[in-house]
Amino acid sequence: MYKYLFSPVTINKTVVRNRTCYPSLGLLYSYDGKLNDRYWNYFTERAKGGVGILTVGPVGVDYIGSGSVVLTIATDEAIGPMSKLTRAVKDAGASPFIQLFHAGRYSHPILIGGETPLGPSPVYSRYSKCTPREMTKEDIAQIRKAFVDAAIRAQKAGFDGIEIIASAGYLITQFLSPLTNQRCDEYGGCFENRTRFPKEILEECREKLGPDQALTIRMAGSDFVPGSNTDTETPLFAQVYEKAGVDAISVTGGWHESRVPQLPMELPRAAWAFLARNVKEVVRVPVMASNRIATPDAAEKILQDGFADMVCLGRVLIADPEWPVKAKEGRADEIRPCVACSQGCTDQIFTGQPVYCIGNPRAGFEGERAVTPAKKPKNVLVTGAGAAGLEAACTAAQAGHTVSLYEKGEDIGGQLWMAGAPPHKQEIWEFVRYYRAMLRRLPIALHLNTLATPELIQEKKPDYIIVAEGADPLIPPIEGKDSPGVWNAWQVLGENPNLGKEVAIVGGGAVGLETALFVAAKGTLTPEIVHFLLAYDALDVERVKEHMFRGACRVTVFEMLDKAGKDVGRSTKWVLMDNLRRHKVSILTGAKVLSIRDGVVRYEKEGAAAERKFDSVVLSAGSKSVKTMSEAVAGLGIPFAVAGDCTRPGKISDAVHGGFLAALAIPGE
Repeated sequence: MYKYLFSPVTINKTVVRNRTCYPSLGLLYSYDGKLNDRYWNYFTERAKGGVGILTVGPVGVDYIGSGSVVLTIATDEAIGPMSKLTRAVKDAGASPFIQLFHAGRYSHPILIGGETPLGPSPVYSRYSKCTPREMTKEDIAQIRKAFVDAAIRAQKAGFDGIEIIASAGYLITQFLSPLTNQRCDEYGGCFENRTRFPKEILEECREKLGPDQALTIRMAGSDFVPGSNTDTETPLFAQVYEKAGVDAISVTGGWHESRVPQLPMELPRAAWAFLARNVKEVVRVPVMASNRIATPDAAEKILQDGFADMVCLGRVLIADPEWPVKAKEGRADEIRPCVACSQGCTDQIFTGQPVYCIGNPRAGFEGERAVTPAKKPKNVLVTGAGAAGLEAACTAAQAGHTVSLYEKGEDIGGQLWMAGAPPHKQEIWEFVRYYRAMLRRLPIALHLNTLATPELIQEKKPDYIIVAEGADPLIPPIEGKDSPGVWNAWQVLGENPNLGKEVAIVGGGAVGLETALFVAAKGTLTPEIVHFLLAYDALDVERVKEHMFRGACRVTVFEMLDKAGKDVGRSTKWVLMDNLRRHKVSILTGAKVLSIRDGVVRYEKEGAAAERKFDSVVLSAGSKSVKTMSEAVAGLGIPFAVAGDCTRPGKISDAVHGGFLAALAIPGE
C-alpha cells in the first residue's frame, strides 16, 4: 500500500527495515541519568511497533551539558544497560541509534548543580535565563573528547547508528550562529571558523569509530531566529557534515527560542519537509524529514515527491507506537492520533515532569497499564460517547468484555467537536476519526439517540456500568445572563451563530481565549484564498495579511484575574496569545463583569466602574459536572464507575485516561 514508506534503506552498513525513524525526544523517566524499567518498556514497545530506526536520546556526553535529568553515556557504567536495550531493539527488528547531546548555553544552572553553563560566547539565553561562560580552547577540546568518548561507548553498547545533535539551539548550533558565536579566534567569525567545532567532532568520531559505523547528524533546517542562520546557509552546513563523514542527515525545524511554532497544531502537517528537500538537493547521503508528519499518506508523499529519504515520527509514536504496523497492514484509520497539543509532551518537559500523552493512556505507563484478557468477561454498559465513554468502551472491548455504548445525541464525540472548532484546533477531531474506526473494528454495540435511563439499564441487566455523562457549561450568576444576544462558549463553538460586530467574551481562561479567537477569525481569508492571492499577485502582501487577520467581529475579553490564559500550557500559550494579538483581540484583565443587560457590559476594573455596549456577549466561565445518571445508577444495585467530566471537569487527557482506567478496573473474576 505504501511502496516507498516500507521499502528498506541502507545507512553505511546498516540496513533499516523501512523508512520510518523515531527521533530523540526528551522523556524524563529518570532523574539520575540512567535507564530504568520505564524507559525500557517505552522503547521496546516502540521497537515492536514496527519503526525502522529507534533513537535513544537525548543522551548527555558530560554533566555540564546535560545534568542528570536526561540519560547519560558519560562513563563506562552506561555501556551495560545500553547494551541490554540495543539487543532488545534489534530483537524486535528495529535499528537502535543513539543521539549524543550537549545543551551548551541551554543548560539550566539548577540542573547542573548551580554551575554556569558553557557556550561559545557569553550571550544571554532566554531559554535558560542565564549568560553562559565563554568556552576556552581547553573547554572546546574537552567537550570534543567527551563527544568522541561517548560515541565509542555507544559503539561498544551495540548501537547501529550514532547521531550528533546540531539542532534546536543546542551547543553545536550555538557555534554555527553569528548571534551566539562572537568569538575572535579560529572558532568564530567566518563560515569556516564557525563550522570548525562540529567538523572536528565528526571527523574524530569517524576516525575512532572506523569506516563501517553509521554516523549521522540532526540539524536545524533553519534557526527561525532573526539574525541567525536561515535555509540559505543550512545546506552549506550539511555539505560540511557530509565531507566530515556523516552517513545520513536528519533535518528538523528551528531553535527552542524561535517565535515560529515548531511543533503545535498551528504548524501545518509536514510543513518543514521542504527544509529536508533543501538539504537533500546538495548532499548524496540519505536525508530525513521531521515535524508534524502525522499520517502514513503524508509520509509516503514526502518520500514519493523526493523531499527526503526517511521520515521522523516523534510524537506520533508517543501517541501510537504501532503506527508503522497499522500503516503497513492497511489500518491507518486505527492509528491513535497525535493532535499536536503539546500538553503531555512538551509542556511536561518544560516543567520538569515525565512525558505522557493525552490521547494514549499507556504512553509512559507501558509496564503497569497493560490491557489483558478478562478471565470472566462481563456485560458492560457505557453511558455517554464523549472521550471518556469512547475510551472506556474500546478498552473494555479489548479486554474481552461484551460492551454496549449509549449516546443521547446523534453522533459520538461529545465536547471533542467544540474543542476542535477554534482556528488551528481541528486536529482534535482526529480523536473522533480514531474512535469511529475502533467502533467499527471492535464488537461494541453503539446506540445513538438513546438515553440510558434507569429503566433501560434495568431492562438490559448489565453486569457493570461505566457512567461518562460529561458536563454542562457553567453559567455565572450575572445579571442579564438570560438576555437576548447572550450566548455561552459551548453554543458559539458548537453552532457558530451569526454574532454582531462588537462581541464581548466574559472569561479569559483557555476556553474563553480560544472562543475569542474563533469569533475573531470569522470572515477572515482561508489558506487557499491566501495562496491564490499571493500566487497571482492579486493584492500586496501586507494587504493580504490584513485580510488574514481582520474578521467580521471585534472582540473584547473580560478576565477578572490579573492574567488571562492561566490554564493554557506553557509551550503553547505564547502561540495563542500571539494569534489573539494578530486578530486584534482586546483583553481586559482585572475586570470583574457585574451585569450584561441589553448588551451593555458593566464591569469593575481597579475599583472603578465602567460600561461598554456590545452586539453579542459570550459567557465562558467553565463547566460543571453532570451527575444525573451517576446518582440514578447508584440506586440500581449494579456495580458501576464514573469517568470523565462527570467526576470533575477537566481536560481531554483526564477524560481519556479516566475512561481507560475505569475500564481497566472492571472486575475480571
